Amino acid sequence: MEKKLLDELKEKLEEQKKSIQGELESFAKEDPNLKNNWDTKYPNREEGDKDEEADEVQEYNNKLSLEYSLESKLKDVVSALEKIEKGTYGVCENCGKKIDEERLLACPEAKTCLKCDK
Repeated sequence: MEKKLLDELKEKLEEQKKSIQGELESFAKEDPNLKNNWDTKYPNREEGDKDEEADEVQEYNNKLSLEYSLESKLKDVVSALEKIEKGTYGVCENCGKKIDEERLLACPEAKTCLKCDK
């Protein structure tokens, strides 16, 4: 892979990492004991009636789902950045063939080629 393209993809991944971390920071706290693990903060508003408490539980559950999704995406992005550093980026984890550059441009954190992704 050309250095220019690799640099462009690395920059995209760094931007994604920063964006995901920023979104996570808006409702969760990073776990100091586990790398790339976040803990959603419970809304815990002032004492309210049962309806308000139910809303808090629902909001918390929604944020847990979002946390899981963002953590998963963040792990993929961090993994791709680590592969760039190791020189193994752009290789399919299943078949070992190169991942198409167009796929990497569309999804820089891709782990597999299109054939193996199906």
